[in-house]
Amino acid sequence: MGIRTERAVEHVAEVVLDVPPVNALRADDFLELARVVTELGRDTSVRAVLLRSAVERGFAAGVDVGEMTAGGPRAVVALTRACADAYAAVDECDVPVVAAVHGFCLATGVGLVGGTDVIVAAADATFGLPEVDAGGLGTATQLARLVPEKKVRWLAYSGTRVGADVVARWGGVDRVVPRDRLLDEARAVASTLAAKSPTVLRRARASLHAIDPTDSRRSFRREMGLVFELNLTPAADEARAAFAERQVR
Repeated sequence: MGIRTERAVEHVAEVVLDVPPVNALRADDFLELARVVTELGRDTSVRAVLLRSAVERGFAAGVDVGEMTAGGPRAVVALTRACADAYAAVDECDVPVVAAVHGFCLATGVGLVGGTDVIVAAADATFGLPEVDAGGLGTATQLARLVPEKKVRWLAYSGTRVGADVVARWGGVDRVVPRDRLLDEARAVASTLAAKSPTVLRRARASLHAIDPTDSRRSFRREMGLVFELNLTPAADEARAAFAERQVR
């Protein structure tokens, strides 16, 4: 369990999130994910990376709230920095990254897939940022790569989840397939990319990253600065307590 790699298709490396029951990741998980994705991007035998979940219920539910609660402000800072490293590793990987998404893709799940190149989603996939209900902020930088600007604002303010079919209409998801076809379809997409010239493919990835109008590292750091400020207010504690109470019910 944790973050592991698999090889099922030639020249495609699969990075698998396997932290049951819901892929609520800890700081160490994000740091390992960052390390693995970066190393795979530098591996000349790898031409594409496929990011997927081994957890039945969904892609990723966010961070391990227990780790933050138990560790206090220092844990919040450490976890946030680890998230930033993982997001940046996916975004800046030397080869294209394909995401296979099923079930819930929330909070840091959105953060991870926001930096990928192609998203293949199961029909049951949903995307959302529940942070506002838990007294938090963040990940709007990555959400903005999946949905239009006004939808970013609505989803960030409301915590609403939207289905894969809707995100596909908005352009953030490339294709929606039945759940039982998800892995095969995602592997086929990754294989199509891996069949290209590795030199050209890497240059294409670099060129698209170079012309991105948003500096995602800088943008996310600004978001996180506001997160740290919020965590120093009583309102954040009250919101988190209310959220935890609702979860118990």
